[in-house]
Amino acid sequence: MRAAIYCRVSTEDQEKEGTSLQSQVEACVNKAQELGYEAPEEFTILETYSGLTLDRPKLPQLRQWVRDKEVNAVVAYTLDRVSRDPVHFIILQEELERASVELILVTETVDSSDLGRLITYIRGYAAKLEVEKIRERTMRGIRERVKAGKMPSGRRARLYGYNYLPGKGVGEGVRYVNEAEARWVREIYHWLVEEGLTLNGITYRLRALGVPTPSGEGFWIRSTVYKILANPAYVGRTYCFTHIHKETDKHYRENRKTRKTSIEIKPYEEGIEINGATPPLIEPELFEAAQARLRRNKQQANRNGKVKYLLRGHIYCSHCRRKYWGYSRWHNGEPDISRNRYYYCMGRRRIITPYKCDNAGYQADYLEGIVWEQVEKLLSQPRLVLAELERKRTEANQEGFLEQELNQVDKRLRALDREQEQLLQWALKGFPEETVIMENEKINWQRADLKQRRTELETKINQARKAEVGIDGIEKFCELVQQNLKDFTFEDKRLALEALQVEVWVDGEKVTIKGAIPVIEGDIESTLPCWRR
Repeated sequence: MRAAIYCRVSTEDQEKEGTSLQSQVEACVNKAQELGYEAPEEFTILETYSGLTLDRPKLPQLRQWVRDKEVNAVVAYTLDRVSRDPVHFIILQEELERASVELILVTETVDSSDLGRLITYIRGYAAKLEVEKIRERTMRGIRERVKAGKMPSGRRARLYGYNYLPGKGVGEGVRYVNEAEARWVREIYHWLVEEGLTLNGITYRLRALGVPTPSGEGFWIRSTVYKILANPAYVGRTYCFTHIHKETDKHYRENRKTRKTSIEIKPYEEGIEINGATPPLIEPELFEAAQARLRRNKQQANRNGKVKYLLRGHIYCSHCRRKYWGYSRWHNGEPDISRNRYYYCMGRRRIITPYKCDNAGYQADYLEGIVWEQVEKLLSQPRLVLAELERKRTEANQEGFLEQELNQVDKRLRALDREQEQLLQWALKGFPEETVIMENEKINWQRADLKQRRTELETKINQARKAEVGIDGIEKFCELVQQNLKDFTFEDKRLALEALQVEVWVDGEKVTIKGAIPVIEGDIESTLPCWRR
């Protein structure tokens, strides 16, 4: 018989608190072998992620093993390693039971009876409340530190040019100048203001001089230079609470600890200033001159404004996932239109990365031609476009009703939580055990049905939201389709690409076109030689 091992910590700091992943693995493997199970290494999952959600990067793999019945048991160290949310724990436990997979905990005994589940739920609920209390106390403590003129500890307390001294005592919780790094901060400001270097020029110079990066690893990039030049902390003005974490479906990475991967940066003035937390490195006059220079450079940036690229913002590299950029040769400050325009992967630019992407480049006229040919074929069939549009509108119109039902499901789930808490009070007051068990079983059945319906509703709502995107643009564009496609201007074509949400993915000598309405089935084989300069 085979057992899967699941080990989890919420933060890297737990490695120092006796709940390290390695110690969990050793205990779980020993427990599995003690009960006669094999514990192959390929069926061992280790992850650093919050236990308050089921949306973890590696948990789906464990659940898939259970559904496929590739394992006979799942071994974890404690209940809270599996989940800190009692409802989520019950969902996982029921999945295991349906697949006849045993759940084994190293330090606890799993009671699958209805009363045991009730007790487990209450324990999990208490653990979840404790997490929320810890979070609230932490934020209160951070605010008190700020009032005392000390910085919140953590990653954002560290700043290039300074050393951060953690602690709560006198002279602690503030930054001190690191002269080795401060020298380069001053140089960066002088290069911008006095020598007139651009961000790219400063980045190249730092790389050429071999200046260590703030992390001590990798290479200097333009965004790092910009952050140094735009941070008022270098003149002694320190602000906190200027970052807002927001949930997003885009740019999701598996090694993220939460789905809140989008960070919105507020103006510094909207944060809270911490007086005396950072000594100044440069004069206020130099800082203001740098800000003026950055604004002027931004206004004067060409941004390929003199050369038109139809696929700008719509073409991507299948190798490194970066966007392609339009390139043409320049002569005496003007684009040489007599030469061909090209599309190249951003991964080929030295300012982006010194590790060159090897994906192909294409002549712009050729690539724009084959893409627009396919889009034109689609638009020449307005009935097809309108039929797809009507289908998407029908899906989008359902979103309001779906959200109302989802709210009702959530209310009912919360009511079930209260009912189950009441059951505990019944049990403590000596109510007949049979009554408690029967009522608890009813609640579990209702919760399972509601959770399944909730998942279905969330899936439908996400589909409806995706369908709603771009409907107005497609509708407006359908009006233009009634005209002669051959008379489309450059702006009309750009509108078409945006309305249809066209994405062009380049992989070697293959081009794939995607969109809100299917543009083409399969890939386009390139018939024109591509460039790998």
